[in-house]
Amino acid sequence: MSSQDDDPEIRVMAFVLMAAVVLAVGLAVGIGVQASRGGAGASGMAMPTPTTAAPAALPMGADDASVVVENGVVKFYFASGKSDLASGALDALGEAIDAAKAGRKLVISGFHDATGDPAFNAELAKQRAMVVRDALAGAGVAESAMELKKPEQTTGSGNNAEARRVEVMIAP
Repeated sequence: MSSQDDDPEIRVMAFVLMAAVVLAVGLAVGIGVQASRGGAGASGMAMPTPTTAAPAALPMGADDASVVVENGVVKFYFASGKSDLASGALDALGEAIDAAKAGRKLVISGFHDATGDPAFNAELAKQRAMVVRDALAGAGVAESAMELKKPEQTTGSGNNAEARRVEVMIAP
């Protein structure tokens, strides 16, 4: 005797159906959140707003994840040694997501500070950039619309919290 519960095709279909429902609910919630923020600007594109203070206001040695939008660039700041995105990450990426879906290319750049092991820092910067890439892909951005740049070491400011970041820019 066979049971329908053991049929792999039914399980796959159930998983696909659940994934589609979750995606539809997420899209509906995202549209509702965007509409409640005031809609679109003059260009018809949504205008993202910073979810935290500007980078200049980051305290020296800050160790919390955060995200800001500054001059059209989305900057993700990470806690030391971690690659967890701050809350509000997808909200901050609204304009970039819209641009990518309209055919523009997004450039994702990872940065790291000069403290500790350089190889570990470069790998962590890469992991952080990939977390941001995965968030964009989860929001419907095609991989072909994203370009990952090799991690760069930040020099100059001396603020390690500023150095632990990933930037997303809309390519010209």
